[in-house]
Amino acid sequence: MFITCADSRIVTAAITGAQPGSLFELRTAGSVIPPYSLTAPTSEMATIEFAVVQLGVSEIVVCGHSHCGAVSALTGGGIDHLPAMRGWLRPKAPRTPSDPAMRAEGQEHVRAQLEVLRAYPFVAEKVVAGSLRVHGWFYDIETGEVSACDEHAFLPL
Repeated sequence: MFITCADSRIVTAAITGAQPGSLFELRTAGSVIPPYSLTAPTSEMATIEFAVVQLGVSEIVVCGHSHCGAVSALTGGGIDHLPAMRGWLRPKAPRTPSDPAMRAEGQEHVRAQLEVLRAYPFVAEKVVAGSLRVHGWFYDIETGEVSACDEHAFLPL
């Protein structure tokens, strides 16, 4: 399963080398994974559940990217005129990024989404059982480089 941003600059087959149609994909604004909740299920939750429980995927990649508009909105605001987007992203306190491509912020965002994903009960269960692995990737749009989330950093694949 490949969870990534709705941004059309993210071409999953090109990033992964997978044949078109061979990846189960979920695209959301900013690669956002909503917190697990049976009282307020979302289509994203249902898609992840279907992939993990029904299809039995063995790998999930959460892939963020540079120049992400959602990450920019998360850190700098500027979405007051988009109430649905504001509710979906739940922006944090505004801050000034050190890099206009928002690389560090984007990588931090991937880590946060991994944390949310790992809290899904069926994901956690399969990870503990060793039948599912969860990965964080970051795609740099300018260079085409893909890096993987390590314990302390994102390292080139």
